[in-house]
Amino acid sequence: MKTDFLSILSKTIAARADLFDEKHQSAFRLFNGFLEGNPEIAIDLYARTVVIHNYTDSPAEGELLVEQVKDFLLREFDWLRAIIVKRRKGKSSQKKNGLLVYGEKADDRIREHGVWYSVDLMMNRDASLYLDTRNLRKWAIENLRGKRVLNTFAYTGSLGVASQAAGAERVVQTDLSRKFLNVGKTSYTLNGFPIHKKDFQTGDFWAQMNKFKRAGELFDCVFLDPPFFAETSKGRVDLAQNAARLINKVRPLIDNDGYLVAINNALFLSGAAYLATLEKLCKDGYLEIEKFIPVPKDFTGYAETRVGAPPVNTSPFNHSTKIAILKVRRKEN
Repeated sequence: MKTDFLSILSKTIAARADLFDEKHQSAFRLFNGFLEGNPEIAIDLYARTVVIHNYTDSPAEGELLVEQVKDFLLREFDWLRAIIVKRRKGKSSQKKNGLLVYGEKADDRIREHGVWYSVDLMMNRDASLYLDTRNLRKWAIENLRGKRVLNTFAYTGSLGVASQAAGAERVVQTDLSRKFLNVGKTSYTLNGFPIHKKDFQTGDFWAQMNKFKRAGELFDCVFLDPPFFAETSKGRVDLAQNAARLINKVRPLIDNDGYLVAINNALFLSGAAYLATLEKLCKDGYLEIEKFIPVPKDFTGYAETRVGAPPVNTSPFNHSTKIAILKVRRKEN
């Protein structure tokens, strides 16, 4: 690693000074290499645990870089408990999911906006909590008191946890993986929320939505945060090609004046293209774009740290994770 990169890393950490908390319980991106000077690496902080993402084509080539980053961070933060390295192109799932390279045990929870979230940092290629949707969780806490909420593609359920923290009347979490939903249950326990097993539902998205529709269930807010691409025998998710189909699938489940939160993280889908999809859906008058939720600056880069640009123009969104709050009006019978 060259000294100039160490200087860049120091600068990006300094820009995030206000994100550190005294008890070291928060979570955020320390360095976004794609936009801040080195696309071969990204660094996240979860409480006292650092997760280093090695994006090099040949993971072995990135070992020296990772080792020097590790040494730098240990000098910079004497309170670190653990460091994990995830090799995006590792040859084994273990290397992709992460290996502990410093410390004895990684942190298993973080605190954000006064809410605890359980994390299992080596359970999956992702680190079990999406940090780029931090502002959306804050929106949920501020807007969903007394609401009926459905969190589709829930993963570890953080959006549902935030809704529960808001005082939602009911929160239903659905995902294909019971293992992921169990992390969400642990988050409930950490916060003292009651766990209703019937509200943690494992199953295929398409089948689950059909079931809710047949039962005549309605919600005041539906979160739609699917993976970029997924396919089962019931249907296909392709955010670059069929985002409208997904939105239309959940529209019948939303009560009048409710929210549809539509998230699209397709890296090569421009903001203008996604906006055009949303505007087309709104032409019938039963959907309306209320607002966009920006991704935090630790993901977009700061004015003084950002040196790169995303592969496509994300405007009017500020990141490739494009978050839109839509207001729903139901047709009268």
